[in-house]
Amino acid sequence: MKTELNRLNEISRRELMLRTAKTALGVSLLPASSPFLRAAETASKSGPGTPGFGKAKHVIFLWMGGGMTHIDTWDPKDGPTKGPTDPIKANAGSGNMDRLGGTMEKMAKLANKFSIIRSMSSKTGVHESGTYIMKTGYEPRGTIVHPAMGAWASHFLGRVKGVTLPDSVVVNSGSSYPGNGFFPTTMSPIPISNPEAGLQNIKPSSGVTDGQFQKRLSLMDEFDTSFRKKFQSEEVKSYSEFYDETVKLMKSEDLKAFDLSQEPAAVREKFGRNNFGQGALLARRLVQAGVRFVEVQFGGWDMHNTIDNALGNTGATMDNVFATLIEDLISNGLFESTMIVMGSEFGRTPDINENDGRDHYPLAYSTVFAGGGVKGGFVYGSTDKEGRRVADKQCTPQDFLATIGHGMGLPVDEVVMSPSNRPFTVGDKGVPVIDIFA
Repeated sequence: MKTELNRLNEISRRELMLRTAKTALGVSLLPASSPFLRAAETASKSGPGTPGFGKAKHVIFLWMGGGMTHIDTWDPKDGPTKGPTDPIKANAGSGNMDRLGGTMEKMAKLANKFSIIRSMSSKTGVHESGTYIMKTGYEPRGTIVHPAMGAWASHFLGRVKGVTLPDSVVVNSGSSYPGNGFFPTTMSPIPISNPEAGLQNIKPSSGVTDGQFQKRLSLMDEFDTSFRKKFQSEEVKSYSEFYDETVKLMKSEDLKAFDLSQEPAAVREKFGRNNFGQGALLARRLVQAGVRFVEVQFGGWDMHNTIDNALGNTGATMDNVFATLIEDLISNGLFESTMIVMGSEFGRTPDINENDGRDHYPLAYSTVFAGGGVKGGFVYGSTDKEGRRVADKQCTPQDFLATIGHGMGLPVDEVVMSPSNRPFTVGDKGVPVIDIFA
C-alpha cells in the first residue's frame, strides 16, 4: 500500500486527501478556506513548473539572532507604535512595497530586488525554541534533533557534483545549531566561528610532514578496519564517509574559497569590517565555489533597552551588508541562481517599554527573500495598523521553510522516515508562499 501511495501523481494525492476527508470526517465538500484543502491544493501546485521551483541553486540565509524588530525595519508604522525613526519610501518599481524603516536607507533604494513577508506569526517568544522552530519547522524534543535546511537539501538533491567543499556552511555559528539532525553525519554543516580566520585546523600539526601524516592515516585506517567490519551500521558508515570527505577537503584547492585575503580591499571595506559583513562576503565566495547552503548569523537584535541607539548600530549594519550582498551577487552574475533569505526567531513588541526598548513578540514579524527567482518590490501579507496582529495571509515558520525548500526545488510534501521510524517533511507540512516568486 505504501509503495502504491508513493506512486500517486500530484492530482491523485489531492483526490486521495479529499476522499479521505469525506470518509473519515463525514463531509462531502470542504470549504474553500479550509487549511486541509489549502494544503492539498498548494501541494499539487508547488512542484516542477510552478514559479521559482528549483531556481535557487544556492541559498544564503542571513539569520538575525535575538528577535529582529519588524516595525523598525520591514513593516514600519505611523502612530503610537512608530519607532524612533520615520519610515522612508521604498524604490519598489511596479511592486506593491510602500515603505521601509528609517534605518533601511540602502535597502530602500534596492526595494525592486526583494520581497517581504509581513505576516509571519509564531507561538513562542523564547529565543532558543523560537530559533529552533524557524530553522527546522519543529518544536525542540529531547529525543530527536531535526535537520536544518542545508541537510534537507543534501538529502533530496545529493552532494553538489564536482565540488569538494561541503554542501552547507554556518558562519559566526554558535554551539546549538541543529545541523544535520537525524540525517547522516556527512550532511553536517561546516561551522566557521570567525570569517576572518576562515576554516581552522585544516593542515597537519606543525612539524608533521605529508609522509608522516599519510602514515598516521594508514595506521588509523588499519585499526578502524576491524571495528567497521564488526559494526556495519549506517552510523559507522556515515562517520567513515565524513572522515574520508574531511581528508579530501584538507587537500583540496577549493579551500581558497575560505580565504578572504584574496578579495580586493575595496570590496572588503564595502561589506564592512565586522563579522557580519565579512561573513556575508565569505558566503558569496562559498556559493561562487559551489557550496549550496550558507547561513550567516548576526546578533544584537534583543533590544530591550534604548532601541534608538541599537538601531543606529545593528540596524544600519544589517542595511549595509544586505544591500552590498545583493549588489555583489548581481555584479558576479550569481543573483538569479542564489536566493538570499533573512529571518529571525520572532519580532518585537509594538509598544516601547519603560527602558525605551521593545520586548519579545512572536505574534507578528517579517522575513525577506531576494534573488533565486523571487519577485522584486513585492509584499506578501500584512499586519494591522499598529503591527500587533497579522491582518492578512498569515505565514508560519513551517510555511517560511517550505518556501525556501520550494525555491531550492525540494519536494516539500514528501514524507521521510527518521531512523526511529517517525515521519517528517521539510518544514513540517508547511505550505510554500508561491506568490513571492516571479
